[in-house]
Amino acid sequence: MTNIILSGCSGKMGASIISCAAQRTDCRIIAGIDIAEPQNADFDYAKGFSELKTEGDVIIDFSNPVVLDSMLSYATEKKIPCVICTTGYNDEQKKKIHEASKIIPVFYSGNMSLGINLIIELAKKAASVFGEDFDVEIVEQHHNQKLDAPSGTALMIADAVKEVRTESEYVYDRHAYRKKREKKEIGIHSVRGGNIVGEHEIIFAGTDEVLTISHSARSKTVFAVGAVNAAVFLKGKEPGMYDMSDLLASK
Repeated sequence: MTNIILSGCSGKMGASIISCAAQRTDCRIIAGIDIAEPQNADFDYAKGFSELKTEGDVIIDFSNPVVLDSMLSYATEKKIPCVICTTGYNDEQKKKIHEASKIIPVFYSGNMSLGINLIIELAKKAASVFGEDFDVEIVEQHHNQKLDAPSGTALMIADAVKEVRTESEYVYDRHAYRKKREKKEIGIHSVRGGNIVGEHEIIFAGTDEVLTISHSARSKTVFAVGAVNAAVFLKGKEPGMYDMSDLLASK
């Protein structure tokens, strides 16, 4: 049994993870962290990690970047693995995550969906085959409450393509530019509206042909399932950085 501490327990993703864990026999939520108290929760609750009295096996974090320092401080002190699903971290915060992984196991991914991680691999393959003969544009769509743009997933996709096309540069939208598109560009575009859960499209545009790879998330459940799977996977692991490729390889 994997005992999970859920950071961001009162948010929409928190509710999805609680529902997902309740349907499983290999894990359970034993404590939650959030500034707002969850409704009808059957686990211990605290407003911050400094107030938490219950110790678990793994932390799942689906909250806000401002929580990172207190969470990592608690996790490294208690030697508790972390599944970090929050997006919108700056470079300094990402460095802190990597530093923490020297002490504890850290599962870090901008997207917990199996399908998304598959299209990332497909995008890398397409970039390898097409080279600079095809222009690359990434379009992501999310609900109107999402704070960060572009999405962490769009950046994951762009980073994967850049592993192959190492001289690439990211261009966000194009309203500030009045010039022809350069071959080294990877265009990244964000759409915010309604209750769109998550749509990602990678366009490879060549001469007389276009290849489009896309993924559509119909509900938040796909991300909750991935986060819970990651928590169960991470229990008992050695310190280090882990991601979805490690989880998939274990199956």
